[in-house]
Amino acid sequence: MIDAQFYRSGQTQKLLGFGISGHAGYADEGFDIVCASVSSAVMLTANDITEVFGLDAKVRDENNEILLKLGEDKDGTGDKLLLGLLTHMYLLSQQFPDSVKVKVIDR
Repeated sequence: MIDAQFYRSGQTQKLLGFGISGHAGYADEGFDIVCASVSSAVMLTANDITEVFGLDAKVRDENNEILLKLGEDKDGTGDKLLLGLLTHMYLLSQQFPDSVKVKVIDR
């Protein structure tokens, strides 16, 4: 099961980051379309935030877990990029409920 946790500010309702870990277990390694979809979307979002938009963010990728924490996000670009990933993850969790779990946690 892939566990995707998104962190949101309780005051502003803006997304602050995410932690995603686990394996979908939908198919054998190298053939798992759920894992491939999640991995691709997560890396695209992390790279967009840090490399394309140059936003302040800390990214840690180790032991089958990726964590991203936004720094200052004055114009809301990071929030919007994270919302796109969250939407994608929700849709995957609806299509593959035994493989993907999504949770939003207010901080």
